[in-house]
Amino acid sequence: MRRSQLQPTEYASYYGNYIAQVSDEYTLVEELEISLHRFIKFVQDIPMDKFDYRYEEGKWTIKDIIQHIIDAERIFTYRALRFSRNDTTELPGFEENDYVDQAHANTRSIMELLTELSAVRYATLCLYKSFNEEELLRVGIASNVEISVRALGFVLIGHQNHHQKVFSERYL
Repeated sequence: MRRSQLQPTEYASYYGNYIAQVSDEYTLVEELEISLHRFIKFVQDIPMDKFDYRYEEGKWTIKDIIQHIIDAERIFTYRALRFSRNDTTELPGFEENDYVDQAHANTRSIMELLTELSAVRYATLCLYKSFNEEELLRVGIASNVEISVRALGFVLIGHQNHHQKVFSERYL
């Protein structure tokens, strides 16, 4: 399934910005894989002195943002798993700033962060490859809004793409 097959009723409007940043050229599973390779190559081309740079006081570093992408993917994928299994429990949101404050990404190497991102994405790929059409269409409630399993997949790709764009615009 491709991004253009999503219906606006499958996600909250504020997720539309992320979803719009995903190519319609590839299927969801293909884009999960391709976008990871594209992101890693992009990050590997960033000068080493930029990984701990903050473009403004109080803003996250590139390492912080990569850790944030990892954490968000884990959370989105957990939601997808729960919803795909017909779990109707409403799931809470999460405070991204608290997660970044507690993750200590700046004490880690960029290679450690990219390795972890790759491992998390591999697990995400395995999970999404296991879903059938019915499971992809299932909907649950997280952060007080309805979202489908397949929309969550596109959101996590678009979220990564969004931050890559921020790197280009504000950090490089």
